[in-house]
Amino acid sequence: MNSVDVRQTIDQYLSQLSLERLNIVAEFLAYPTDKESNDATQELLDIPGFIESFERGKKDITEGRVTPLEQLKRKSEA
Repeated sequence: MNSVDVRQTIDQYLSQLSLERLNIVAEFLAYPTDKESNDATQELLDIPGFIESFERGKKDITEGRVTPLEQLKRKSEA
C-alpha cells in the first residue's frame, strides 16, 4: 500500500468519526510528531556549548553582525 492509499483509507475512517473521537485521533497523531521534535531539540541541547553559541548568534543578528547571503555565495564560488 502506498502513501496515497494509506491517506485515503485514513480519510475514510476519519469521515465516520464524531468530533470527540476526532479529537482523540488528533492527540494520538500529534504524539510522534511532538516526540520527534523533542528528540531533535534534546540532541541539540546535548551538544556542549550549544546554548551559549545559539544565544551569541541571536545577539549578533539583533545587533546587525551578519553576512549577507550574496556575499556568502560569492565566497563559496571563489
